[in-house]
Amino acid sequence: MASHTLLVRLHGRPAAGVPRWAVRAAYVTALLVLPAGLWRILAVDLRVPLMDVGPTDAAPEWFGFEWWYVIGLSVVSESLAFLAIGLVSEWGEVWPRWIPWAGGRRVPVMAAVIPAGLGAAMNTLLWSYGMTMISLGYRVDGSADPGPAVSPTGWKAVVFFGAYWPLAAWGPLLAVLTVHYYRRRTQTVVR
Repeated sequence: MASHTLLVRLHGRPAAGVPRWAVRAAYVTALLVLPAGLWRILAVDLRVPLMDVGPTDAAPEWFGFEWWYVIGLSVVSESLAFLAIGLVSEWGEVWPRWIPWAGGRRVPVMAAVIPAGLGAAMNTLLWSYGMTMISLGYRVDGSADPGPAVSPTGWKAVVFFGAYWPLAAWGPLLAVLTVHYYRRRTQTVVR
């Protein structure tokens, strides 16, 4: 019961009429992104040897950005995944009071459905395709030899794929939650 109270304090109460499976799916969706973010920070920023890069090789440079890029990418990814909880929470139906000009007003259904639907489609295509290509030993663009940073071996492969394959479920879970949110909200509005 204490864990339920903590979740309510951190993420708000589930909205009326939301089944338990949807609440669990929303939390799972938010947590799916965490392992990949941790892997990126550990492997790239903290130089934990999770990639098959030789000791004299420098850590891969990510698009010319500094260390903060990887942390920022991880934080943004987790924040976007966290928005799935809004599809089952009260704050996904009524803007929180602290938001200027909108606080306390109802969230328009399509203001949540359109971005969530686009995110579901994008994540489904991106991660399912990308992880399949990497798992088969190709780059995402289809060329061979993805390189040691993207195609680890041994225990490093288990850690890499264990951190990144859950992302393939992000899009489909978000799609299910989005459809459920749309149906629940439009049925409530009609009554």
